[in-house]
Amino acid sequence: MHERLSHITEPVAPGTLLGPVRVLDLTDRHGWLCGRILGDLGADVVKVEPPGGDPGRRLGPFYHDEPHPHKSLPWLAYNANKRGVTLSLDHAEGQDLLRRLARAADFLIESAPPGSLEARGLGYRALAALNPRLVFTSITPFGQDGPYARYRGSDLVAMAMSGFMSLVGEPGRPPLRVSLPQAAMWAGMYAAAGSLIAHHHREATGRGQHVDVSMQASLLWALANAPAHWSLLREHLCRGGSRIVGRSTTGARMRAIYRCRDGHINFIFYGGEAGRRSNEAMVQWMAELGEAPEWLTRVDWGTFNVATSTQEEIDRLEQPFVEFLRRRTKAEFAAASAQRGILGYPVADARDIRDDPQLAARGFWQEVEHPELGVTVTYPGPFARFSAAAGAIRRRAPGIGEHNAEVYSELGLSAGDLDALRQRGIL
Repeated sequence: MHERLSHITEPVAPGTLLGPVRVLDLTDRHGWLCGRILGDLGADVVKVEPPGGDPGRRLGPFYHDEPHPHKSLPWLAYNANKRGVTLSLDHAEGQDLLRRLARAADFLIESAPPGSLEARGLGYRALAALNPRLVFTSITPFGQDGPYARYRGSDLVAMAMSGFMSLVGEPGRPPLRVSLPQAAMWAGMYAAAGSLIAHHHREATGRGQHVDVSMQASLLWALANAPAHWSLLREHLCRGGSRIVGRSTTGARMRAIYRCRDGHINFIFYGGEAGRRSNEAMVQWMAELGEAPEWLTRVDWGTFNVATSTQEEIDRLEQPFVEFLRRRTKAEFAAASAQRGILGYPVADARDIRDDPQLAARGFWQEVEHPELGVTVTYPGPFARFSAAAGAIRRRAPGIGEHNAEVYSELGLSAGDLDALRQRGIL
């Protein structure tokens, strides 16, 4: 039987999509985003940390560059909309407490090495026997089975083993990992999607499922057209650095990123009717400012064929654009591209995103109180808006064991019980 607790202390936000459902989040940094997404949708997410706190609290950067378990910016970002409790799963009493929590949970998310929870009697089969409705989501580097299942992994490993790094970097030089760690973000999104699909199935059948998420496999979509390139042409797509490859049968590499006065701009030659309009609009803008070479104004973009263009042709066409865009700002290009129908956009940095008028007009940014810091912090808001549901950050990321009393009182534990468990290293 699935036992729902008669009282849930987390207030249910009106009109939220996941309303009163309970999520137990046992993940490390590889799974934080999954719980955050479910929390943004209105679920009561309870982050379960070991005594002393999740090791991820020591990840920088930190608020005001002050290392502290309550000031880790990654922790604050990916654990908002969660309550927090401490619990040691190395003790039998702690394992029993988790079983009691799982009886009344709708989701459990974990990122432990395959087999480690099973060894404690806390795997999917054991908890599903107590709560058949439980959706149990596992996030690991390579999944629960297969030849790599027991391998340890990291963002760098996942990026390399997925093939993504083979596409990043300059030709002839070592492969690169892209900017900030992203493998866990892809895995977290897929884990949330898989959990919700299992939730839909549960609503129809009354039974939960085990959702098995591989960080490596989650990066497939990040490879963009590389898998299709192999499927269609039986050729491996090779990295082209800052250039686009695979668009021309001649092997021509095309510039996608141009320097401008205050950063970079994305612009590329396209074919077809949309490409013709974009290329012509760009040349017209250059001509109006007296910066288009005469030969460029005579190019017939209606007959320009990306697929058959040679490297010599591409290099000659690109050079005037390089000189022109170097003298523009990102704001100038954004305005011109919108007004003229140019297919391109500024490459935004964090400051650009913060100051974006579209996000401001939609009320995307949200102020979140941080009493422990004595400040209000501006956060990105929910990832989507829904016509019949509210979405907002209802609470900041929890302090270590901040909600122990709230959550464990639902199991009938008193303050004295909690003190005793804390002294024995269980909380």
